[in-house]
Amino acid sequence: MLKCSLAFVVICFTLRVSAHDWQQRVEYQMEVDLNVHTHRFSGSQQLVYFNNSPDTITELFYHLYFNAFQPGSAMDIWNRHARDPDMRIEQIEHLQPEEQGFLNVKSLTQNGRSLSFDENGTILYVALAEPLHPGKTASLEMEFTGQVPIQIRRSGRDNAEGISYSMSQWYPKLCVYDADGWHPDQYLGREFYGDFGDFDVKISIDKRFIVAATGYLQNGNSIGYGYQDMGVVVPELSTEKLIWHFHATNVHDFVWAADPEYTHTHYTREDGIVFHYFYQNNTQTEESWTQLPAIMDHAFDFLNEHFGRYPYQSFSFIQGGDQGMEYPMATLITGNRSLLSLVGVSIHELAHSWYYGVIGTDELRYAWMDEGFVNYATVLTMKELYNAGLLKGEHTERNFESDYKNYSAIVRLGIEEPMSTHANHFSSNTAYFGATYAKGCVFLAQLEYIIGTKAIRNTLLHYFNAWKFKHPRPEDFIRIAEEESGLVLNWYLDYWISSTKTIDYGIENVYADGVTSIVTLRRTGEISMPLELRARTKRGTDFLLYIPLDQAQGNKQFEMQDCAILEAWKTPNLVYSFDLPVKFSQLASIEIDPSGRMADINRADNSFLIYAEED
Repeated sequence: MLKCSLAFVVICFTLRVSAHDWQQRVEYQMEVDLNVHTHRFSGSQQLVYFNNSPDTITELFYHLYFNAFQPGSAMDIWNRHARDPDMRIEQIEHLQPEEQGFLNVKSLTQNGRSLSFDENGTILYVALAEPLHPGKTASLEMEFTGQVPIQIRRSGRDNAEGISYSMSQWYPKLCVYDADGWHPDQYLGREFYGDFGDFDVKISIDKRFIVAATGYLQNGNSIGYGYQDMGVVVPELSTEKLIWHFHATNVHDFVWAADPEYTHTHYTREDGIVFHYFYQNNTQTEESWTQLPAIMDHAFDFLNEHFGRYPYQSFSFIQGGDQGMEYPMATLITGNRSLLSLVGVSIHELAHSWYYGVIGTDELRYAWMDEGFVNYATVLTMKELYNAGLLKGEHTERNFESDYKNYSAIVRLGIEEPMSTHANHFSSNTAYFGATYAKGCVFLAQLEYIIGTKAIRNTLLHYFNAWKFKHPRPEDFIRIAEEESGLVLNWYLDYWISSTKTIDYGIENVYADGVTSIVTLRRTGEISMPLELRARTKRGTDFLLYIPLDQAQGNKQFEMQDCAILEAWKTPNLVYSFDLPVKFSQLASIEIDPSGRMADINRADNSFLIYAEED
């Protein structure tokens, strides 16, 4: 019996270790026809599903996101009972039939054989007619119909700015099967997870409408509307509808938008990548949107340099949606904004091309690896734009202060939940946003404090290159940080991600001892950290000190000059004392964490002021 148990443990461990050796792949071909008068659409889908797993698959699950926009849906019910309901989602309860959304599968076959399926809210269960064995593919053919809901959350029609269609999460999308099995999560308005693959999509719509989408338009010279090659005269078509043909390779979702009043402009960068801009040109948008291309060009250079090379040849900024939302090779953003606001939302959503678009983490389980990393990238990019003189005035995203404050707020309110919490399982929207966006950003900003600026930069580039077009987990990121820094960092990952324990250090006492001063520090918080300190004399001379943490098994790659490295602080100890080679009478102050990058929840005791007269 013991042998069997041990063997089982070994097998499970082996499967866990090898979980990243495979991932599934999809190839979608879809045609959709939208009636702009009824807001209903019909579509066909041919999906080739590659089973790269070691498992035999006997069932499938699809997402039917539009079914969330009906009274009584999981999204509606969850929001009604939330401690802090989302005002946008509150509309669902009162939707009339013609305002609701739905997505229904009419038929589905596997290699020509009819399949039985069952719809449960936003999830479709499918029993396969024949097992899908490891290394094999299945050809799945589907007919579906849907109705576009009024704009509520991300998807919809007739948004607040008058954009006709924001078509995200619009098609039956296969759920992900990975080392943990299927992920048939009901849609509550939170995050997404998808397999990488190719999308070939044909959209039939009234010829008055201009379409923006993921991917590259294949028939631009017959469509026109700014897509045609220079010098091409687009023929006048007598048909009532146009068929827009888009293709995208190695993406995990497909979004499109349509409006008859879109202005379509484009900007070609020196590297050949084309930025497309789609917006309604009016007095609220003209000045901001015309200035946006040059600013995004500089931002794109910065993101490429610090986070990895963008792998596609185009990106589209599309006015639509309800705020701002990322999709592969495109974003939906509301557009009636000041220049500063428009740049801020555009940078944030563009940065998702790195964290979400190319590095495809399971956002429902690790939402902070998406939004938190993007917040970090946004702050640095906005700061670069200010430094380059492309933006002027005050802005909250010039530094990480707002993320540290928002993290501290959920701690003070007593509502913090671990960042490892599934996105759909947070008890409140405030706790979700605080953990995912704010604490997730602090994770990286504070990691920079722990391992140094050079190491964090190398880590982010290494991470992108190692995990692009894959689905990394937190452990994968921290292993790369360890490799780049030479430090052990699992303690940081465990504390910061899986717990709500906090950091709190203070200076307990400073007193004279002959020709030196004795400094006593106390750890009150439950998370141990390496410490940086600055002692300042009354003459204005600074002494920089660094106390390593024993758990890290080494010292950071230090960027401060003339820094004295002290003995490591042993984790169980609450008190740490050291000699400072400065007369007590010459000291003006001592401060813990002068850079402010450690998320100490009580900074009031981080400074010690001394008022003695000089000798």
